[in-house]
Amino acid sequence: MRNVKFDEININPNILRAVEEMGFEEMSPIQAKAIPVILEGKDIVGQAQTGTGKTAAFGIPLLQKIDPQEKTVQALVLCPTRELAIQVAEEIRNLAMFMHGIKILPVYGGQEISKQIRSLKSGVQVIIGTPGRVMDHMRRKTVKFGNIRMVVLDEADEMLNMGFREDIETILKEVPEARQTILFSATMPGPILEIARTYQKSTEIIKVVKKELTVPKIEQYYYEVSPKNKEEVLARLLDMYNPKLSLVFCNTKKQVDELTASLQGRGYFAEGLHGDMKQQQRDRVMNSFRNGRTEILVATDVAARGIDVDDVEAVFNYDVPQDDEYYVHRIGRTGRAGREGRAFTLVVGREVFKLKDIQRYCKTKIKLQPIPSINDVTAVKAEKVLDRVQNIIENEDLTKMVDLIQDRINGVDYTALDIAAAFLKMSIGDEYGNDDEMTNMDEFGDTGAEAGMVRLFINLGKKQNVRPGDFLGAIAGETGMPGKLIGTIDMYDKYTFVEVPREYASEVIQVMKTAKIKGKSINIEPANKK
Repeated sequence: MRNVKFDEININPNILRAVEEMGFEEMSPIQAKAIPVILEGKDIVGQAQTGTGKTAAFGIPLLQKIDPQEKTVQALVLCPTRELAIQVAEEIRNLAMFMHGIKILPVYGGQEISKQIRSLKSGVQVIIGTPGRVMDHMRRKTVKFGNIRMVVLDEADEMLNMGFREDIETILKEVPEARQTILFSATMPGPILEIARTYQKSTEIIKVVKKELTVPKIEQYYYEVSPKNKEEVLARLLDMYNPKLSLVFCNTKKQVDELTASLQGRGYFAEGLHGDMKQQQRDRVMNSFRNGRTEILVATDVAARGIDVDDVEAVFNYDVPQDDEYYVHRIGRTGRAGREGRAFTLVVGREVFKLKDIQRYCKTKIKLQPIPSINDVTAVKAEKVLDRVQNIIENEDLTKMVDLIQDRINGVDYTALDIAAAFLKMSIGDEYGNDDEMTNMDEFGDTGAEAGMVRLFINLGKKQNVRPGDFLGAIAGETGMPGKLIGTIDMYDKYTFVEVPREYASEVIQVMKTAKIKGKSINIEPANKK
């Protein structure tokens, strides 16, 4: 199937503008197959795994069918977990950023239901929720489904595995029969097909099943970083390994432009490549890269198609790829023609779980590495300079240079060794930030949290009349961290454990020390491992 651009099909111009703002260039296979069929009004069963772009595959046609003037629920998306409901709501909000008057509300357990009821009363057109919480609202009669035009079951197989079949069927019986029903599932067990037969009409089945993926023999590493330190870590890796030619991959055109400008500002010979560039510009950049005048090419996945340069020594995933296949395509650009190759991936917070998926699908091993310190980079750079110095000493006549240095040190208080050290410093440079500013991944040790997270202890619990939503709201509100990044919240009578991404942990502790939850001052600190 050929690559389809978003502007090739009849999408609302405001949605198209949002897609361009988000930096996406072409449709993923599931989007190209599903969007036109859903826009025609047909019911579909889509088979696609997470990471294939399926949220936009149903989100774009869903938004296109909403009437912003009508302040009633017109679309319902059911998700298996709170985390997925929040994630789907955020992505659909992004797609609707230029569509005025559309309200999208995630509803899930763990958040105060009264807050959701207030939002529902103000007029919501799209509800994204877990089956249990949607059922709660149905029992309370706080939702009215009489005007629903579309129902989406996202990750339907997972909802069935979690025991939601009865809830799903109850909900589907309550919505008008004249609706459109969209079902997405990674697998197609019997119960999924039964639901499709019972609740859908003239179903079209769309499959995008991933190929078996294998990766070439390339050394693969990843680094856990914070968003603000990504550029610094990339610069250190470039200097540590000093690849002759390297490819840096970003997920969006905007990120390509920003990173290219930043690398050029740091003195690297870097150029960007993405779909917004004219063919003449792209040809110039590629010729410069092939000839070695450009040492670092920063590109999107789409723009990098067709790059066939044998001398690429390293690939850097500045952003974790959205699709497992993209990872294979990216790192396959190095290690060609029997040469050695290296691939480095920068991982922020919960992206580590996406990387685990990539490892599983690709049957490969990606090793966690510590972030190189300033001393590490300096030592490697010094070693390379001194190797060149040794080569010059052994192969060239240095008589004139020795005389010049001898003249300089006569009658002064420094030695030839001092001059050699000064030359080395000039050659290495001193352009790095402070190591103290970098996220220290070992700072908290093992707090008993899942990978990439830190478990924090807070001295408030159920007896102080606080709820999980209070902690979620306070931490997200005070730090500006997206609420969806906050992990497990375990509440006890007098205290609570909250998991946050490791790179945000220091900031959360610092900011929350002076914050209050429900008017109460708190004590917050890293948890001791159980």
